[in-house]
Parts: sequence; structure tokens; C-alpha cells
Amino acid sequence: MQVSIESSTGLERQLKIGVPADRIEKEVTERLQKATKTVKIAGFRKGKVPLKVVKQQYGKGVRQEVVGEVVNSSFYEAIKQEDLHPVGQPRIDDVTDTEGQDLEYIAVFEVYPEVALADLSKVSIARPVTDLNDSDVETMIEVLRNQQASFEVTEKAAEDGDQVNIDYVGTQKKVEFPGGSAEAQDLILGSNSMIPGFEDGLVGVSAGDETVLKLKFPKDYHAEELKGKAVQFAVKVNSVAVKQMPEMNDEFFKLYGVSEGGEEKFREDVRNNMERELRNAIRNKVKNRVMDQLFDLNKVELPKALISNEITQLKQQMIQQFGGGQQFDPSMLPDEMFTAKAERRAALGVIVSEVVKVEELTPDEDRVRERINEIASTYDQPKEVVDYYYSQQELLSSVEAVVLEDQVTELVLSKATVSEEALSYEEAIKPDPEAAA
Repeated sequence: MQVSIESSTGLERQLKIGVPADRIEKEVTERLQKATKTVKIAGFRKGKVPLKVVKQQYGKGVRQEVVGEVVNSSFYEAIKQEDLHPVGQPRIDDVTDTEGQDLEYIAVFEVYPEVALADLSKVSIARPVTDLNDSDVETMIEVLRNQQASFEVTEKAAEDGDQVNIDYVGTQKKVEFPGGSAEAQDLILGSNSMIPGFEDGLVGVSAGDETVLKLKFPKDYHAEELKGKAVQFAVKVNSVAVKQMPEMNDEFFKLYGVSEGGEEKFREDVRNNMERELRNAIRNKVKNRVMDQLFDLNKVELPKALISNEITQLKQQMIQQFGGGQQFDPSMLPDEMFTAKAERRAALGVIVSEVVKVEELTPDEDRVRERINEIASTYDQPKEVVDYYYSQQELLSSVEAVVLEDQVTELVLSKATVSEEALSYEEAIKPDPEAAA
């Protein structure tokens, strides 16, 4: 087999590949000979059809099939011979296929970039340090109680925290504007669901009251035509309701999976869940900070195919996140929405892979099991979940990939300058702002 590099520009390679004619002819003949034993052609008994007749009937189709397979196999032989590492599938051009002559074609593809890793001692990371306090647990319990709160209609005037049911019509220069009106809308005062001043203007109203709120939209409001504009809302109050917090009793505890042990067991579960959430949040925060540094320190030339793959994945994730399902075509989303993030993800994938290769890292089996056990601990039947993960190679591989990223993170930290950053629980579990690509 003849292989020559026709073009090498950036990450794109063009290989001219020639396959000896006898390789094609031999395979075609063998398949046609096998066909003589099975094909049915009028005028001939089964198994007695002459090779010449079979070739006349099926030769073209068999040859196309063989050529397709040989192009595929010879391409991988060629890249192995030339020690090339393609990204995605090649584009096959200029196929020359004539019986009795060598098969020739051009394979066009991109290769993975070579990465010269920066000195990891240049990395500087602030590691969050956080203690989970009793007050944090109390705050979380209040959050859970609020989730189960109900509202009871009252005749009293509305206060912060009460729920009002209202009809309203918004106008700008006496003209209604889109999205500025609603009927029978529930609104909790103090929730900051509406523009500044709207909820404050309803403190003190009672059922049956009507009022006009003269307000201004914020200058950074998302609708361009309303930014900073003076408007009026004519509001009718249908009802006022007071929040009723649930009691800390067995009925409430059962809502969160605690059927025995009462308040003590409930508080224990809440704390354990918060500690697990805190561990995961800090681990992810540190990992993301390390990845930010790796991205900043290592400039990588990216294959277009890698970026395209990442864009496709990001589109699918967005559709899943917003419940689009199969009814939404990802191609309707413009690539430009995802390009910067896709480039960042692609670059980090290349950089992390290079660290793994250079440092000869493999997923630590004990850590993989520990991570799977941690996932399983949130289910009613942990052992079944563990067994399921180990029986599904795709799931197991996803956990191994996460563990390998953790190992890369720890390797970088071992060579980096690391300082401590004291954070509250709320600050610690909140993700860092996403870095700009």
C-alpha cells in the first residue's frame, strides 16, 4: 500500500492512499465465488451458476461493497503507518477505481494538536475552607419548611411574606405593553419577582383594594423597549393570604424520607446531606479553578471537528435542560451561542488528556468505588445501585472519567501554589462565576 502526505496545513492533513489492485480483485472474486453457491438465477440450478454469470449480475454491487470496506480499513492502516491521530471521520475525495488498476483516493482529516504543557508550578489556586455550623443546618431546615408552607386567606392588610392574588394592567404612556398584564396571579411580597417597587407598593393593601403603582423599569431590563421607561400598573387585589409554616412532626419528616427516629433523625439526615453537598461543591469549585488555570496557561490550536462535536453536545444539553425532547431540532439553535464555551471545553479536553498521557495516570479503582458508593448512598437500595453501575460499562466509564479528572486536579495542586479561602456554607456551595472563554 502506498501512502503519501499531499498537504499539511495547520491541523489538516491530506493523505493520498493507493491500494494494490490484486487486493481488491482477490476479495471481489472470493465473494462472487461464494455467491455462485447460493444465488438463484433463472436457467441455472442453485449452486451451479457460472462465475461469469454471477459477475455480470452482481459484480458491480459486490465491487462497490469491497471498495467501501477497503477504503475504510486502508485508511486506518495508513494513519497507523504514518503515526497520525485523526479527529473524527475523514472526508474521502477523488476515488479512482478501475478494474485491474490500483485503487487510489485522498483522505482529508484533522489531527489532534501537539501540546507543550506549561510549568504546573505557575498555577495558583485558592482552596475554599468551610465549616458546617448549627446555624447553617437551622437555615436549611427553614428552607425545607418554607417549601412545604401553605397560605391561608386573611382579611388583614398585606405584609412582607404574605401572598396576594392580583389582577394588573401595565401601561406606558397610557398604552398597554406586551407582558405587562395578568389576572389572578399569586405573588409573594418580598420575593423580588417583579420589578423594583412593585411589591413594596402592595404592602398594606387588603382584599378588594385597587391601586396604581407608578414605577420605572431598570436600565438593564431585558426588553429593550422598556429599559428605564416610566410605567403605571393598575392593580386590583383579589385576596391576601398569610403563610402557614408546617409543624416539625412525623408527617413533615416523612416528606423528606424520615419514617422513624423523629426530629433527631431528621436533623441528622439534613446535616449529612448538607455535608455531602458541601464536599461535592468544594471539590467541583477547586477542580474548576484548576481547569481555569490550565486553560489560561496552555494555548491550544483546536481542530474544527472537536469544536463542532462540543457545540452539538451543548445544544443537546440545553434542549434536555429545558425539556425540548425529540420535538426540538438542535440545528435550529445558532452555533454562535455555544462557540466560546465549546472552544473552552475542547481545549481543556486536549490539555487534560495530555496531562494524563504525560503523567501516565489511570483511574484509581478505590476512588471509583468510593464515588459510586457515594452516589448509591442517596438511594433506598444502595447495593443494587452499585451493582448496576458496575454492570453498565458506559456508566462505569463516566465515573472513571470524573475520577481521572480528580486525579489530574490533585496532581496540579501538588505542584501549584495553594492558599486557603475561608467561605461560609452558602458561599461555598455557590458555583464560581463561569470563566469567559
